[in-house]
Amino acid sequence: MKRSDKNFAPPPPDKDGNYPGMPKGWRPGMPLPEGFTPPQPPSGRGPMPPPPPPNGHGPMPPPPPPSGETPPVNEKPLQAGQRTYTSSGGGSGFGRGPGGPGGRIPVAIGPDGKPMKPQINWGMAKRLLAYIAQKNKILLVIVAVCIVISSLANVVSTTFIQSLIDDHIAPMLAMKTQNLDYSGLLFVITQMGGMFLICMFASLFYQRLMVTISQGVLKRLRDEMFARMQRLPISYFDQNSYGDVMSRYTNDTDALRQMISQTIPQTLASILMIVSVTITMLILNVYLTIVVFAVVFLMLLVTRKISSLSATHFVEVQRSLGDVNGFIEEMINGQKIIKVFTHEEQTKVDFDQKNDTLYDHASAGNRYANILMPIMGNIGNAQYVLIAMIGGAMAINGFGGVSLGDIAAFLTLSRSFAQPIGQLSMQINAVIMALAGAARVFALMDEPVEKDEGYVTLVNAKWDDGNLVESDKPTGLWAWKHPHGDGSLTYTEVKGHVTLNDVDFEYMPGKPVLRDVSIFAKPGQKIAFVGATGAGKTTITNLINRFYDIADGKIRIDDININKIQKNALRRSLGIVLQDVNLFTGTVRENIRYGRLDSTDEEVEHAAKLANAHDFIMRLPKGYDTEIEGDGGQLSQGQRQLLSIARAAVADPPVMILDEATSSIDTRTEAIVQKGMDNLMEGRTVIVIAHRLSTIQNADAIMVLENGSIIERGSHESLLKEKGKYYQLYTGVFATQG
Repeated sequence: MKRSDKNFAPPPPDKDGNYPGMPKGWRPGMPLPEGFTPPQPPSGRGPMPPPPPPNGHGPMPPPPPPSGETPPVNEKPLQAGQRTYTSSGGGSGFGRGPGGPGGRIPVAIGPDGKPMKPQINWGMAKRLLAYIAQKNKILLVIVAVCIVISSLANVVSTTFIQSLIDDHIAPMLAMKTQNLDYSGLLFVITQMGGMFLICMFASLFYQRLMVTISQGVLKRLRDEMFARMQRLPISYFDQNSYGDVMSRYTNDTDALRQMISQTIPQTLASILMIVSVTITMLILNVYLTIVVFAVVFLMLLVTRKISSLSATHFVEVQRSLGDVNGFIEEMINGQKIIKVFTHEEQTKVDFDQKNDTLYDHASAGNRYANILMPIMGNIGNAQYVLIAMIGGAMAINGFGGVSLGDIAAFLTLSRSFAQPIGQLSMQINAVIMALAGAARVFALMDEPVEKDEGYVTLVNAKWDDGNLVESDKPTGLWAWKHPHGDGSLTYTEVKGHVTLNDVDFEYMPGKPVLRDVSIFAKPGQKIAFVGATGAGKTTITNLINRFYDIADGKIRIDDININKIQKNALRRSLGIVLQDVNLFTGTVRENIRYGRLDSTDEEVEHAAKLANAHDFIMRLPKGYDTEIEGDGGQLSQGQRQLLSIARAAVADPPVMILDEATSSIDTRTEAIVQKGMDNLMEGRTVIVIAHRLSTIQNADAIMVLENGSIIERGSHESLLKEKGKYYQLYTGVFATQG
């Protein structure tokens, strides 16, 4: 069976992420071994269809690490009742992200692989309400009291209509005298006006409070999400596109805002209104109440039918909207490619197809949605007429003790009864969408944080009478502070002695990336890794940083196992210059200072000079105070790389890792950047990953990796004499350049 078999959907994974009946380590998207027979679906149902793609482009795998090694992909097949999400663009290039108004849309998948009708996640609703109440208990109590006051005042003011008509207006009409006493009438009218004012002010007050509560909850939620995100391991971001993560801060929290500020108070007010109106109607007249219940039951049936028809189309609208927005973003990011290959007309055709699909579903969905309220309104009008006719007949015939005031009050109450029911039916979709957003937000907050069991820390040190001791001021000398079980402390000077002993590593079970890798880098040495993409070069640097933990073997720095070193201290001792430079919005000075936040302006400028970046910085409009926006789009690739080197230089780490830092720039710029890196590498242990072999000829040792193993090691000259893999890479590169 091959990957292209479209009628195969794997069984659901177990709690360990393995798929029953499938080969160990198998994941969706992998080809199956020849001759392997996958488990069959239950008889009578035919082949299990594949789940629909989330945005029309098929499932999007997470981005691989820079060197091409494949991290574990958390990609599970959609099963009955599972919820997936469409998106509306985002990411860089062809990917998913927060996009525009479509956002991340929850779509529940049924047993037949088709979208299910929305259902309320009561467990998530309970958790969300508990989170809202966590720091807002008093305010929520005040809101509830105001809602109760508003609802009761509204109902009581309606009952005054009965007293107004039966006790005042009707007797006045029956009296023949001209000297009428209006004091009682004015008193009842004043009472009604007072009740309406109480209702109005209570409603205004609780709505203002809910805005305060909702914004406070969302701020706290975003703060906690961001704090949690900073503690997540790198593997999480390898497995989740940044657009998917971003959507939790934007679309999902916006859905929560609507629910907290509008849906929750409206739902509570509607329930209280229904209960209070029901009690009041039963007190006034049971028979007319039965008529109202019968009409409301009809309204519920109609609402359910029309809502189900529109909901199906609205699910597809959100899918199509995500598809359209994603397509637009892809085309914007790929405009140069589109124009180079003159693909404009075909792009228009593709967009029209997606836009037509969106139009069809939006038209059908809104057609049903727009007729719902007119139908409900007409049913309400029919109910109004029906109650007037039945109530009038009962009053004329003296049945049930119905008076003219009862009929008038009942007509008003029947309106008040139908209105909150309609509001509740319209809030269901908003609740479902908000709970789906809450599930995604809490999923991020529940992600396991990066574990750190290290106890060795990095401290400033100085020599005192031949002994290395800790210093409370920067000295330019670093030491490992190593506490022991007996309470004693030892300080080891940080020299940058890096060793890997028989290291094994795999991103996925049964798929080894590194095998028995051993490296010895003495302080001040330059060690280079070369090899084809996917050989495992960048993985080694990820393991030294402890972005991932090894499966077997040992990694030591200055003879200390890195598992004993706190991760922050370990990474503080390592400086990294990557091929892909990330600059942040701010000044040039702030971007360089990112390497060490407490560095002075003089240290920043010294680092820039060391990196050979000072000259071009001074030619910028405001020098070091020039604002950088959009990841440094106004700078050339070489200038951005020089800032990255300066950022590493100001950190002044004992060990430097250069990951293909010059592979994306031209030869002339490479010479400038290389000079800056040579200055930076002086006196440090340096680990270099390079495709351009001309940049590593002066390395103390060159390691040639292939399929996760070191197959050759030695100096540039010795490896050329062996005429092995390195010789082929070197001569092939320069034969192509010549």
